[in-house]
Amino acid sequence: MLRIINNLPQHVVGIHASGEVTKTDLDKVVIPRLDDLAKKQGEINYLLVLETGVQNFTAGAWYEDIKAGLKHFTDWNRIAIVSDQKGVEWFTDAVNFAIPGKSKGFPLTELDKAVKWVSKVNKQPAD
Repeated sequence: MLRIINNLPQHVVGIHASGEVTKTDLDKVVIPRLDDLAKKQGEINYLLVLETGVQNFTAGAWYEDIKAGLKHFTDWNRIAIVSDQKGVEWFTDAVNFAIPGKSKGFPLTELDKAVKWVSKVNKQPAD
């Protein structure tokens, strides 16, 4: 299940993942917000708090996630993934070499630090 994280700066999309994550979750919760933010700001700052195992993402969810990532490939400014899964944190840090923006993994105990980091703006808003 995915839900929006409130009380973040307007230029940050925050998502909390728990339990099973499906294609419908991505279609209804994540993708509209990414599309809207990219249109309004010209960049995406994305925070994902992952309190479920990556194995709990369905194949459809992974497919939608990849599609969204490619659709907004040049829009990524900062991606912060907060998880106690060491493999996820390592993968997130490694993504820096594959996307134009920055990505960083944080443990759950550093959620405040992740919010501060992901909230930094590098690009100017789109006209």
